[in-house]
Order: sequence, then C-alpha cells, then structure tokens
Amino acid sequence: MSNQHPLYLRRRKVIRGLLAAGAFGATSRLWAGCAPTAEAPQSGTSPAAGGGSPVAAKEVTMGFIYVGPKDDYGWNQAHFEGKEGVGKLASVKTVDQASVPETKDVQEAMLSMINQDGATIVFPTSFGYFDPHILEVAKSNPTVQFFHAGGLYEEGKTPKNVGSYFAYIDEAQYVAGIVAANMTKSGKLGFIAAKPIPQVVRNINSYTLGARSINPKVTTQVVFTGDWSLPVKEAEAANSMADQGIDVITCHVDSPKVVMETAEKRGIFCTGYHTNQAKLAPKGYLTGAEWDWSKIYASYAELIQSGKTLMDGSIPHLVRGGLKDGFVKVSDYGPAVSEKAKKDADAAKEQLMADALVIYKGELKDNTGKVVIPAGKEFKQKDTELEKMSWLVEGVIGSTGT
Repeated sequence: MSNQHPLYLRRRKVIRGLLAAGAFGATSRLWAGCAPTAEAPQSGTSPAAGGGSPVAAKEVTMGFIYVGPKDDYGWNQAHFEGKEGVGKLASVKTVDQASVPETKDVQEAMLSMINQDGATIVFPTSFGYFDPHILEVAKSNPTVQFFHAGGLYEEGKTPKNVGSYFAYIDEAQYVAGIVAANMTKSGKLGFIAAKPIPQVVRNINSYTLGARSINPKVTTQVVFTGDWSLPVKEAEAANSMADQGIDVITCHVDSPKVVMETAEKRGIFCTGYHTNQAKLAPKGYLTGAEWDWSKIYASYAELIQSGKTLMDGSIPHLVRGGLKDGFVKVSDYGPAVSEKAKKDADAAKEQLMADALVIYKGELKDNTGKVVIPAGKEFKQKDTELEKMSWLVEGVIGSTGT
C-alpha cells in the first residue's frame, strides 16, 4: 500500500476528520467476558502451541505498518518478509504500508486498514507506534486485535485487545559477539545504535558479554545516533570507529546497509542485524543476528482463524521466543571466519538452544562499576526485568544518557 496512492490520500482526509470528532469510538462495540492475561508461552512453544488446527479456516485480513521502506536490509524488510510468508496461507489476506512516521500518521494508517480494508488484526511494527498511538486506536476499536513488536503488556493498564510479541535476538547477538571477539586484532569492537531503549541496550550488552566470554579485555564502543534511520550519522560513526582502530562493528538501527557498506570500504569486519547483509560486505561480513517473523505471524493467524482472541485470554498477551523457537537465527558465517570462531560460536548456540546458558547472571557490573546483578542471582530470557534494562554492562564505552 503506497503512501502516495490517491485513494489513500483521500482516506487520510476522511480519517483525520473522524479522529478529530471521535467518531470511531461510537461505531465499536465493547468486548465482554475478558479473561485474565495469559502468560507468555513456555520456552519451545509458539503462540499457536496447544491450540490445535482449526476445523475451518476463517478468513482474516491482517494489516502491517512499517516505519521505513520494505527493502531496507533491516527491521522493516524483516517484517515485510514475515508478512509475505503469512500472506501465502489459505484464507489470509494482507495489506501493508511503508514509511509511516511515529506520529498520528500511524493512527490514520491503522484506521484506514480497519475501516477501508476490513483488517481485524493489525501489526504496527515500530517502537514509537505503541504509546500513545496503538493504545489510543485500540481503545476505540475493541473488536480489532493489535499486536506490537516489543511493547510490554501491563495488566489493568493496557487494553485487552493489545498484545506484544518479540524475539530474544540478543541470543544471536551474544553468538555474534563471540565471533567478533575471535576475529578482532585490536580488541576493540564498535556498536552503532539508534536510541537507548531497553531492547537496544540489551543487544549491546549481550553482544559485549558474548565477546568478553572469549576475551575479558574486549571493549565495545557505543554511539547513539538519536533516531532509527540517520544514514549520514551512521556513516560518520562507522568511519570514526575505523579511525580509532576499531576493527569489528555492528549496529542496531533500522537499516544496517550504510554501516555494513562503510565497514567493507574501510577494510574492517562487520556483523549484521535484522536480516542477512552478507551481499553488502562480501569480504568482511562475519555473521549476524536475524529475525524470522513468519513463524510468529503464521501462529497468530492460526489462532485467530480458530476463533481465539486476546480479549478472552485464549491468545497470550505476551509472546516471546529465541533461537530454539525459530524466532531468530544466526547468519551463515562469512569466508573470513576462523574455525575456532565457528567452534566457539556453535558451542554457545547449542547451549542457548538447550537452555544451558544464562546470559545475565551475577555478579555482573555495569560500566560505572555498580553491581546490577548480585552474585547468585540470574535472569533468564523470559524474565521481564530484562525488558526494562537501562544500564550498559562492564566493557561498554559510552552512556545511555539516563
């Protein structure tokens, strides 16, 4: 769905008027009989686990909204690929729209899909879409189900028709950090990040902890650009890191394209994020952390087609999974990766998939020397405390500014 389409522009005018008048709330009926929030599935399950196969697939229309272009080699492309996968299922229709800002524009996009396209399930995928935009539209459309990537559902505060899904991609980042530590000669890694939100901070920390499991003296220089897509700043940060002798860089921005290409031009290594960027850096690409949203989207479609909902608690409000669940994966190793690096990375991957490796356990200090996880304490992947992370682990050079 192009945001330049004349029909969409006409819809925007209508929807803006309705938003101002509060008309959509009057046309929606309230959902009765809400059950308590379901817990996130146990490790090794998907949203559809235990739900059984539907007797007759109910036709559903699913809407997807991206903050950037669909071919960005990054966050938005990963979700687009997931949308393409679920769109191949029987009785599933998908609509989507790219390059929608984290403003009231996303409310208009959601309402357009609901009222013009008949979407009853909406996936607004960017971090800034959640509060207030999804929350506001969800309240006035209580029969539509909204699923957000990363938002944290809070019982009694978040509307019952809002769910949160995410993947423990920091597991793949931990493995990538192991590869990076094996391949660096300087002992200095670089991480270019958009914003110091918990999901980003957790990736920085896991990458560093993976690296320091191989070499405790490795450091990670972090630079926050301030937004999800700032190609000029991303290139400047990558070049600055290369100038400082950093010889492996990675990132958490919407599109890693500029970072990967700059690393390749400067003759240093890189590890990717979101999707596989090996073709952008054929010599220096070591590995990467990738999402696989298609499995999650297909599981939601199956649940909804069988009559299950967020509102009655038969669909979990929090869905999480990692390497063992197939929600994320580690990119194939590049040609430069040593056999030792592969061996160390594969061993860690096997431990993570067997729940035999805990990334966050005490004693663990932040980069100011403060103990953030005391000795004898550990947080496993599903602990929601990790989704509030605001500190940078020892070995990271930089600050979140909080």
